[in-house]
Amino acid sequence: MFSEIVYHNRRNLLRNRLLNNGIILLTGNMEAPCNYEDNTYPFRQDSSFLYYFGLDIPNLAGVIDTDSGDEIIFGDRKTMQDIIWSGAEPDLEEHCKRVGIKQIRPLRSLFLYIAKAKITGRKVHFLPPYRAATKLLLTELLGFDNDYLTSAASLRLIQAIISMRLIKEPCEIEELKKAAATGYDMHIIGMQMATAGTKEHEIAAAMECVAHAVGHRTSFPSIVTQHGEVLHNHPQNVSLEPNRMLLVDAGAETEMHYASDYTRTIPVDGKFSPKAAIIYNIVLAANEEARRLARPGATYLSVHLAVCNLIAYQLTCLGIMKGDPEEAVSRGAHALFMPHGLGHALGLDVHDMENLGQRNVGYDSNIRPSTQFGLASLRFARTLLAGHVVTNEPGIYFIPALIDKWSAEKRFRDFINYPKVAQFKSVGGIRLEDDLLITEQGCEVLGKRLPITRDEVIEAMADKI
Repeated sequence: MFSEIVYHNRRNLLRNRLLNNGIILLTGNMEAPCNYEDNTYPFRQDSSFLYYFGLDIPNLAGVIDTDSGDEIIFGDRKTMQDIIWSGAEPDLEEHCKRVGIKQIRPLRSLFLYIAKAKITGRKVHFLPPYRAATKLLLTELLGFDNDYLTSAASLRLIQAIISMRLIKEPCEIEELKKAAATGYDMHIIGMQMATAGTKEHEIAAAMECVAHAVGHRTSFPSIVTQHGEVLHNHPQNVSLEPNRMLLVDAGAETEMHYASDYTRTIPVDGKFSPKAAIIYNIVLAANEEARRLARPGATYLSVHLAVCNLIAYQLTCLGIMKGDPEEAVSRGAHALFMPHGLGHALGLDVHDMENLGQRNVGYDSNIRPSTQFGLASLRFARTLLAGHVVTNEPGIYFIPALIDKWSAEKRFRDFINYPKVAQFKSVGGIRLEDDLLITEQGCEVLGKRLPITRDEVIEAMADKI
């Protein structure tokens, strides 16, 4: 955890943003059974609870009284049975002391505490729950119907937390760089293993071992696939084949739960086919264009659209698209090839704070989501500020089912040359993703940048383990 003053300052700032407006209730996560109660999934604490209370322990809840300033942790001390099975460790008082919390009460007393607050007409601010156990707890605590919980969550609290968590503190940036370093090592192993005959799941396993070996974990289920046109395709028990491209989208999560998220698309055996090389260079140019444009004051929507215009222009030069590239983008024709957004926020969550509502995190009062195919999938569009951390992940994909559907429907025939598109189906999908920290001067890639040019990738692949 960070120093006591970090958590004290965060709670104080949050309280000031809701001053004299009732009680802030932040629930931690509980253990989640896998196939029976005592066999649980690896514990992952709620990120907002971590951000303000720093306690990576299950079955806790935190309260901040915006009127009195009281800060209370509700949780139970370990029983002897717990110690027998899990071992002795510092008690709850010691953990709380390290984050500046002096008041500790039994978890069950939270029910009486909230009941008294409701009786006196005090507002209870809480976040939309995303786990079933938390939904059940809040239903019992607040007396709301389960279906009403999300809409009853406090928009004012959501907005206050987003405004704080989006701007990364120096201590957070250091954690993000640790995640970046582990993610770098993971991907280098993947590059070194990408030879014909090696299985996708073998590469994924070796990469994930890199994270676990340094006490980290993966920030999301790794994507390791020769079918890069399937945006989130997970590794299979299939062998790599010559002349194929392998898309690897994976990242690490530090012990303090800060994430990295990288994608590289590499040629099996280090040999780009002529068509793959052409498409790869376009995606690389798009990645570099986003890095050039991302800076304070720019909207990430404008960066996304600039990248889409570049992709459409380059595909027009190839004869895959036709007509005016900017008009094609404005009408959404380019989304046949890039049906997702340029990136998302990154931090304690790999898709940072997505549980608080994507419209709240990635958009603001001036920039609202689109309903247009492709653009509707842009997760982060708001005006960039120094301290934001976002992913930069343009891609070009040849998705057979989507191509066939649009072709049969004769969609965007003024912009898409379907016979030429068919010639590139074998390329699959290519995506190149970096993590960007927005600085006062522009932006920087977090940590050491993974090999990204074709020559850099081939060189990294040749350095076998």
